[in-house]
Amino acid sequence: MMTVYEYASDMNKSVNEILNLCKKLDIKVNNEDDMLSDDDIILLDNEIENTESVNGEEETVEDEMSDNDFEDSYAEELEEIKVVTTVKKKKKNPKKENKNVDNTAFAMQKKEMYKHKDKLISNINTDDDTIVLYTEGMNVSDFANVLGKNVAEIIKKLMGLGKIMNLNANIDFETAEILALEYGKTLKKDTTRDETNFEELEIIDDEKDLQERPPVITIMGHVDHGKTSLLDAIRKTNVVSGEAGGITQHIGAYQIKYNDKYITFIDTPGHAAFTEMRARGASITDIVIIIVAADDGVMPQTREAIDHAKAAGVPIVVAVNKIDKPEANPDRVLTEMSQAGITPDTWGGDTLFVNISAKTGQGIPELLENLLLISEMQELKANPNRYASGTVIESKLDKALGVVSTVLIQNGTLRLGDAVVVGNYAGKIRTLKNDRGENLVEAYPSMPVSITGISEVPSAGDKFMAFESEKKAKSISEQRVLAAKKRSMNSGGSVSLDDLFNRIEAGEREVNVILKADVKGSEEAVKNSLEKLDVEGIKVNVIRSSVGAISESDVVLAAASKAIIIGFNIRPNNKIIDNAKEKGVDIRFYNIIYKVVEEMEAALKGKLEPTYEEKILGQAEVRKLFKFSKVGTIAGCYVTDGNIRRDAKARVIRDGVVIYDGNINSVAREKDQVKEVKQGLECGITIENFNDIKENDIIEAYEVVEVKR
Repeated sequence: MMTVYEYASDMNKSVNEILNLCKKLDIKVNNEDDMLSDDDIILLDNEIENTESVNGEEETVEDEMSDNDFEDSYAEELEEIKVVTTVKKKKKNPKKENKNVDNTAFAMQKKEMYKHKDKLISNINTDDDTIVLYTEGMNVSDFANVLGKNVAEIIKKLMGLGKIMNLNANIDFETAEILALEYGKTLKKDTTRDETNFEELEIIDDEKDLQERPPVITIMGHVDHGKTSLLDAIRKTNVVSGEAGGITQHIGAYQIKYNDKYITFIDTPGHAAFTEMRARGASITDIVIIIVAADDGVMPQTREAIDHAKAAGVPIVVAVNKIDKPEANPDRVLTEMSQAGITPDTWGGDTLFVNISAKTGQGIPELLENLLLISEMQELKANPNRYASGTVIESKLDKALGVVSTVLIQNGTLRLGDAVVVGNYAGKIRTLKNDRGENLVEAYPSMPVSITGISEVPSAGDKFMAFESEKKAKSISEQRVLAAKKRSMNSGGSVSLDDLFNRIEAGEREVNVILKADVKGSEEAVKNSLEKLDVEGIKVNVIRSSVGAISESDVVLAAASKAIIIGFNIRPNNKIIDNAKEKGVDIRFYNIIYKVVEEMEAALKGKLEPTYEEKILGQAEVRKLFKFSKVGTIAGCYVTDGNIRRDAKARVIRDGVVIYDGNINSVAREKDQVKEVKQGLECGITIENFNDIKENDIIEAYEVVEVKR
């Protein structure tokens, strides 16, 4: 329910327009503060839809959907959804009368759907008295209260465990969990039971309520290797023609039916500009298809796709595309993928390889059959009988429709009129359409749907959840906005070497590392040294290792997999450093192998001592060279950031790689020797014992300061 004023605002109409419509439809309201019921809103929605369709260039004719009971099986419900056919409007529309009938039928379906609202259950089970919530920093007295036990009794139990604690002493989660079990209770951290933090909300479903759901497949690979063409061949539609330059510019989600089974596909962009979107795509998938062109082989973005797929921890299927070409060499692909850590099943590995041609359709039936087989082995299930939750695939602001978001439903059922929170923003589902633009009243697990009604544009990768009422959704939205502001104010490195021991204490048994080095020999030596580390069963997992400068792709992967980036004798640019800070990613720099190993081992043991850290003072870009026999090479520079000091240390960076590390010998400004030069000014710089400077090199000034941990 909502007021006339609220409805008018949501529909971008004036109050008078809505009041006139209400009068026409015999809805009993008199002013902007009067309440509209759900049935009133349905009638108004349909009247507005009818009016706008008549005034538009096209009209839609909707075939009637079945009114099967909500409790029918998921597959049967999907079968009931019929196609919405678009037809050109004629000056005189002979089907106008039929259209009104169809709209009335759709309105009846919506009313029928509203009757079943009470059959959906909340995503948090508040009535489970066997669950006890643990709050961070909880003391013994607080814990006794939540258990409903006497404090003295709890203290006695703690003494039995060898812990001498008073009522004000903090009790850790592990100890509290042991005590809770003694009383037949299950301890849960409050973050897993808090609807306001629904990303971490632990949803407990009864096994009998779970139903099979379609698999979600993500397609990854190098640009122009045929990702969208493969999807095009599967769907028998022309997706590519609608993309700029034939290259996918956004993440799209589509659902197809094969052998009476549904499969959801997520098509991720392939080129480097969309690495972050690709990382988000991998986080919501059940199976990853890595597509490799048989005439091109493994390319840089293929390796990135492999890294993201491995980080997601899901099964991988390799589709070797373009085998119809004369120059195709599938065996080469097998060899190169094996070298990249993906061993074919025919070679004794666990990765399925399928030769296909998106152009001719060869191998596609085999690919789909294998996808269904893998999904059956995974036993993918969800509960359609609760309020929906899922992830935003993409979102945009449409001038006519407002905020339009494509979401993937991962659990529950999403319906028209549902109150939802998407990211931090609340709203009410106004329209619900599938990937073919067909109007729906309900959508089920693993379905990608387009929705409207959200107040602000969410980000791709944001989570969403539906709630019992608009009031609750708005309340949760407000709390999430406040929490986001607090996190922003207190933001720090969530993935850092300094807090590594705390993460290990919390139960993490693997430390993810991304390694970038200046040369292959250093990369291999550092990687081997890190992977040999084993401190009380805790290992270092190098998820990406390569030669070259730290890239945005490295930062994205580090953020997605909670990894630390180690740069060996390399330096990133300021943009990369800022991006890492924004995402809370820790980047560590070294030029001696044993220092890398020592510091990592100390972090694993929780024994990081006060150490010295580099403080970047400024950067200057070399724009011109002046050579003198007595002084050597003077670099004519422009200070791009901070300041350059005469007494500072300096490194010369070329294409992101450190080629020399030493001291600044002199800094001159207009022929005069100066102590420092600030940002935005030109100067001449000489480096002690180094003359091999080239134009476009970066001179980075820094000092070493002591940092106490």
